[in-house]
Amino acid sequence: MLKKMFSGKPSPKSSDFWFEHRQPCVAGQFYPADAESLRQTLQSYFALAKPRKDNNLRAIIAPHAGYVFSGQTAAHAFNQIDPERKYQRLFLIGSSHRVAHEGASIYNRGHYITPLGTVKVDLDLANELIGDNKFFNFHANAHLNEHSLEVQLPFLQYHLQHDFHIVPIIITSQSHRTIEKIAEALKPYFTTENLFVISSDFSHYPAYDDAVANDRRTAEAIAQNSPKAFIEAIAQNNHPPIAHLATSICGWSSVLALLHLTCRHKKMRVNLLAYTNSGDAPRGDKSGVVGYWAIAFDEPHEETGFLLTADEKKQLLQIAREAIENEVLDRRQHDYDLNNLPDKVTMPMGAFVSLHHQEILRGCIGKFEAEGPLWETVQKMAISAATRDHRFEKVSAKELPDLHIEISVLSPMRRIDDIDEIVPGKHGIFLRKGSITGTFLPQVAENTGWDTLQLLEHCAADKAGIGRDGWKDAEIWVYEALVIEE
Repeated sequence: MLKKMFSGKPSPKSSDFWFEHRQPCVAGQFYPADAESLRQTLQSYFALAKPRKDNNLRAIIAPHAGYVFSGQTAAHAFNQIDPERKYQRLFLIGSSHRVAHEGASIYNRGHYITPLGTVKVDLDLANELIGDNKFFNFHANAHLNEHSLEVQLPFLQYHLQHDFHIVPIIITSQSHRTIEKIAEALKPYFTTENLFVISSDFSHYPAYDDAVANDRRTAEAIAQNSPKAFIEAIAQNNHPPIAHLATSICGWSSVLALLHLTCRHKKMRVNLLAYTNSGDAPRGDKSGVVGYWAIAFDEPHEETGFLLTADEKKQLLQIAREAIENEVLDRRQHDYDLNNLPDKVTMPMGAFVSLHHQEILRGCIGKFEAEGPLWETVQKMAISAATRDHRFEKVSAKELPDLHIEISVLSPMRRIDDIDEIVPGKHGIFLRKGSITGTFLPQVAENTGWDTLQLLEHCAADKAGIGRDGWKDAEIWVYEALVIEE
């Protein structure tokens, strides 16, 4: 496991402390230690998992028992994640089974190892959270033999198709107030570009029928998306006493922290996906069981009123690429027959075109106001992004094969009076102060992880040049973007 034991708050610089990866502690007990056997086991669970809904998934609650008991239930939760989604971070939160400290322990000594390989920890953010909040710390004992986060990782490694970073948090406090503070510190990161994975089993050791009834009450309280309702439910679950009930939910502190985050979102939906307990397993003893729920938190997609088919997206990307190649190679621009273009491509719409070469920005030019048909706007903005963005040299012919094109088709702008109306990742922002303007596309929040205030400050300072506080007396507009990329 760990070669040394640590406690206390480290320096926020990772170079200032000893580095050690967290090795698995329950491989071979809770799940197979052999990589191939583990993959086959996970494959069997996902094959029977409930299909993913087309939703805006924000968090899941999954059990953390041995896979023979809870693996299939956990797969129902993990299968709700879009496997092709690129998340900036995955916040893994569990409650300590062995350690009691005031606060929560974040693993910042290295990465997590499982039989399927290395899961990278976002060490910079781990250190930043510890450095900025007195209730975050690192205690080796909280992670040393703790299984609650470890058993979740193989599901993520098997299911997700892109690399990901985690922030592993073990809550060691029993204080409701401290848990609320933990949620407040994590609030800036509860955004659409991150996913929260909460690890918890439910009732411990009552008889089968008692567990089913207890766990249904607890889950229904969670479904109310209310910290108060959840706290009241687990306080009342053992009144009158249930024989042998040790706890209604072992990860209550982690679930409570999540509810402090989700309750702020009035459109949040809580989906109770599946329930089992250990008595349902082939080796299960129904006289004393542990309960397992798979639960998903999502928000409905809000329609922008403008959608494109796959063929229409392909056509716009082709128009952009042909325009750039013709300009760079000094060829005549293509004239398009409006009769052969879909109606949506000929509608007046604003658009931005962003270019990247080897993942480095090479140009970004756009127009908010719809002065002509969408195809023509895309053609002009593509040429401008490649040759007229004053921040960059013109795109060269040798860059063309590796040039990545992204088109953002813009909805009409809407002026706002309250910055709470801004949803980072969904809304682009446009600032106007006199004749000075600046904008960030919605993708900026997804790529940087900035919250609303950070977006406004950076846009004011970096794009409009009016200083970090310049947004306070500027007009603020929002818009949405339908993003198309190669």
